[in-house]
Amino acid sequence: MNLIAENLSYKPDEQFHLNEVSFNFKKGNIYTILGRTLSGKTTLLKTIAGLLTPDKGEMKFEDKDFLKVPVWERNIAMVYQQFINYPHLNVFENVAFPLKQRKVDINEINDLVLKSLKSVGLEGYEKRKIQELSGGQQQRVSLARSLVKNAKILLLDEPLVNLDYKLREQLREEFKNIFSQGLSEDSIVIFSTTDPREAMELNGEVIVLDEGKVLQVGPAKEIFENPKTLKVAEISNDPPMNILKANIESNKIRFEGIEIDIPNHLSSLKDKNFNLGIRASDIELSEKGFEFEVELAEISGSETLLHLIRGSAKIITSIEEVMNFNIHDKVKIDFKINKLYAFKESGILSFSPFGGLYV
Repeated sequence: MNLIAENLSYKPDEQFHLNEVSFNFKKGNIYTILGRTLSGKTTLLKTIAGLLTPDKGEMKFEDKDFLKVPVWERNIAMVYQQFINYPHLNVFENVAFPLKQRKVDINEINDLVLKSLKSVGLEGYEKRKIQELSGGQQQRVSLARSLVKNAKILLLDEPLVNLDYKLREQLREEFKNIFSQGLSEDSIVIFSTTDPREAMELNGEVIVLDEGKVLQVGPAKEIFENPKTLKVAEISNDPPMNILKANIESNKIRFEGIEIDIPNHLSSLKDKNFNLGIRASDIELSEKGFEFEVELAEISGSETLLHLIRGSAKIITSIEEVMNFNIHDKVKIDFKINKLYAFKESGILSFSPFGGLYV
């Protein structure tokens, strides 16, 4: 019961929204479509749902030409960015709505709704009015209404994007359990997001999408540890992986007057000029480090993101506590050299700290 697509393309204007997209989604699995805004994520989900028809390509499900199956015959549930609930109905009635439309037996409706509400942590909220709920609770109602249908395909289009930081953190941690409790083992879950942390938390297969093209497909851990290109490295990290123009001279990595010892995993690097990659979390404040100037300091949840500059080199480092800095402050930082990446000038990954030689 795989959902299989081959070479889906959709170009409603001068730019491709989908460009030769292929995938094989298997039942019982969670898939995350990871990409920036306007990368084609929503277009892909709408194509699967039957709300858009691609210009070319094929899509099959249960041995049927899925592109020819009408929207109302596709056993699909969808959760949107906005909280789409019925304000005149209470929580129970909102979740029960699709079952009543299908004329499901009233006793079965009661059992299914209670089970669905329990799976999303809203047990006991059955008689609450929608207006009495927080944003996170309203999104849970939307999710429960989608789960109760027991659809074969569940589509979630950036469902956490409109929630505040704490609610996003909470729901992100709960989603995997919600899916396992609220769906049958035959269901396919397809979750779109701009946030790589959500992709890592769900820990399923990740499809990195950019400008309508699939850049890389693989387990979340593989995408994180071995991004095939600079673009994947930027998309799959938040903040994006720092990329620095560097060269090797006298057995040292050099850029902007900085010299770093070549770590063992980069010892076979042949390119004299290359792109050095390092995550914000792998740069730390150090009194014995290299001096940079603060361009911006921003608080993100419980951490501080420092935007730093030295000559033409711009980097971001994350500090796992809230700290105060002023623009133009001088700070010293050091790099965890065992976490360095090397990318060719073309943007292709050469060496990863998690796998040695890659290409």
